[in-house]
Amino acid sequence: MAQPHAQSGQIVSVRPLGAQLVQASSTAILKAGQLEVMRIVLLTGKSLPEHMTRGEATVQCIEGEVEFQGGDGAQRMHPGDFVHLEARALRALTAVQDASLLVTLCLQAG
Repeated sequence: MAQPHAQSGQIVSVRPLGAQLVQASSTAILKAGQLEVMRIVLLTGKSLPEHMTRGEATVQCIEGEVEFQGGDGAQRMHPGDFVHLEARALRALTAVQDASLLVTLCLQAG
């Protein structure tokens, strides 16, 4: 059964998962008319291959460590790090340590 998306005004936790991280899976938190929010879980060595989205996006590292590959080359993201991506910007992510990320997508370009 699919997890329901958050409703308008509903508080949802995006705190670090801690010890539960290794059993967790990626989840869609919200999908609305112009916005999609997801918690992405990547275990050490796993990756999201190079991709792009039509609209702008943000990625915030909640816990762990990931290598972010983007227009400026490879960079490490640690808890609390945040990156904004313009529409159609190529990016890839690889977990250096078990990690969870908060990803926000603008579904309508410009």
